[in-house]
Amino acid sequence: MQIKDVILTRGNGAFFYDDQAAIRAGVNNDGFLYVGEPLTPGFPSIRVPASCLSVGLVLADETIVWGDMMGVQYSGAGGRDPLFDVDQIKELTTQVVVPRLLNADAGRFLEACSSTFQPFEGKRLPLSIEYGVSQALLSAAAQAAKSTMSEVVCREFGLALPQHRVPIYCQSGDAREINVDKMILKGVDVLPHGLINARTKFGADGQTFIDFVKWVARRVRQIGQPEYTPVLHFDVYGWIGLEIGFDPQKISDFICRVADTVPGFIVNIESPADFGSTQAQVDNYAKIVAILDSRGARARVVVDEQCNTLDDVRLFAEAKAAHLVQIKAPDVGSIADTAQAVLICKANHVGAYVGGSCSETEISARATVHVSVATQADMMLAKPGMGVDEGLTIVGNEQNRLLAVLERARTQTGNNA
Repeated sequence: MQIKDVILTRGNGAFFYDDQAAIRAGVNNDGFLYVGEPLTPGFPSIRVPASCLSVGLVLADETIVWGDMMGVQYSGAGGRDPLFDVDQIKELTTQVVVPRLLNADAGRFLEACSSTFQPFEGKRLPLSIEYGVSQALLSAAAQAAKSTMSEVVCREFGLALPQHRVPIYCQSGDAREINVDKMILKGVDVLPHGLINARTKFGADGQTFIDFVKWVARRVRQIGQPEYTPVLHFDVYGWIGLEIGFDPQKISDFICRVADTVPGFIVNIESPADFGSTQAQVDNYAKIVAILDSRGARARVVVDEQCNTLDDVRLFAEAKAAHLVQIKAPDVGSIADTAQAVLICKANHVGAYVGGSCSETEISARATVHVSVATQADMMLAKPGMGVDEGLTIVGNEQNRLLAVLERARTQTGNNA
């Protein structure tokens, strides 16, 4: 499948890029704005509207398939690529990536990714380029095969066609109470994230956070269906370490304390501490996991910061340094690497959570649904945006359509046998 031409156009991400370091330092809000000077290099202000660069591949039959490049909300934090710059990314894509695409066979997904994403001037291409272009290449391969993107992933990685839905995880943003109610009423599998990204939200000794955890559990029982027991998942952005200390034993004690306040629920704690480097994160998270497992705790540790690329995912999975690894798709790079990351987690009996960011787009969200379902990840993020309804609709409906298409294909194959 030849690529005849490449189209590039600017667009919007579904949320904003935020300076995590400045927010963690305790800046104030002015409405939706943060007041103060940015601390992370590249940020002109603490909150920046998310942007994207769409790449369209014009195929031999004049079909055009799309992918979207963007950064994550907290760009430049935890070892991530710097703030997404549309002009720089467009120039590099035009000069380096487009000529490679015009020589690629878009019908061979992994081969096309490999040839297109070769290093440039001795360095890996920006991960946002890999992410967006690989979405378009996956869509092109599906177009060539007249199949779903999920089937392409299964074929390329030697996987059986999926039959089971992947649990969906929603994030609340700062509108916690209202969005938690929305999630409960819609029966979301995993909730609510909580955005515990500042001392005021975590509280002295974590008490404000614990009160919120207890409130979420009560609210589930108050307005949820009788048999509804979602996984409770909270992202604390390293605040257990910042407030309680960086000793793995003390962190584990606090996590157990949180889980004990909501008996009957499984509790995921994402990013309990940021130990400053990937290796330090691996070493200390492995200790926390071992302590929690030895106690039989109903709590699981989820890694995010300092676990970005496919190589990082492999390190954490092989070291059993998390119960769940967030495979943050834009930070991993090529969507083929997201698929591989899930398989690495599964091979090491570690949970695989295909995540991403509220700053993404509907195109990137749909592409990651196909990868998540094909690899049968343990859960996937409802994205983009912070509004619950939109992300849940995009991801949930895409999964339902995909599973219906695959079921129809199985039925037809059975009837023709």
